Amino acid sequence: MPDERPTAPKTPSTIGAPRQRYALPGDVQAEVRKAFEGTAYQREKMVNFLTRAAEAYDRHRYEEALRLAKSVADATPGVGPVRELAGLAAYRAERWAMARIHLKAYFALTGNAEHHPLVMDCERANHKYRAVEKTYEEVVSSEPNADILAEARIVYAGSLADQGKFVEAIELLNKAGAAKLLRNPSYRHVRMWYALGDVYDRAGETTTAREMFARVVATDPEAYDAAERMGDLGTMAVRKNRKRRTVPVSKKKLVD
Repeated sequence: MPDERPTAPKTPSTIGAPRQRYALPGDVQAEVRKAFEGTAYQREKMVNFLTRAAEAYDRHRYEEALRLAKSVADATPGVGPVRELAGLAAYRAERWAMARIHLKAYFALTGNAEHHPLVMDCERANHKYRAVEKTYEEVVSSEPNADILAEARIVYAGSLADQGKFVEAIELLNKAGAAKLLRNPSYRHVRMWYALGDVYDRAGETTTAREMFARVVATDPEAYDAAERMGDLGTMAVRKNRKRRTVPVSKKKLVD
């Protein structure tokens, strides 16, 4: 499936060279061909559509990727990688309802909860807070790895904060160790610090919020908008019950 890792810059030896043809993994191609009921020509057309969708996703053309992947998903609804790509493209295009449908289908087909935090984010964006809670419970019961669980907690805490349940949101993150000061924090720890700082900020706990953002900046000065928010909190009066940020997604970079 698509990967968003940065590619190396062109060198003189590659400039002007023929563009390498994009190809899907062989097992994904085989699964699409097997699932599609039609002629050989039509099967290859589906594979071609999915290939173009994956390439468009890699190039951040999410609407195009969604249009192509959705056409394949409609024809082969039981293929997990197809539903995954359609869901991720819809998520990136901020088509929350559609993203939720495809990513939930991906989970039903594979049992893999890796994208469930994104499902929660879609539900949060549509103010379906009870659905966020239910999906969070699914994540926990699936016994995910630490990174997936951390992402789910971040989104759930944001959902609680959206409802003014700041105490519950802070408790959730603190129980997960978000307040711990670590010498060598991982990516998920930095994200938890930012999430906790955001909740404290929205709750009007300016001093603690600034401390959390300062930890983020000390680890990575370019992370999110932590430096800007830390500066704001150092000069502005305490603000009660701040409205959540307009972007519902949990400011992370997708890696598929």
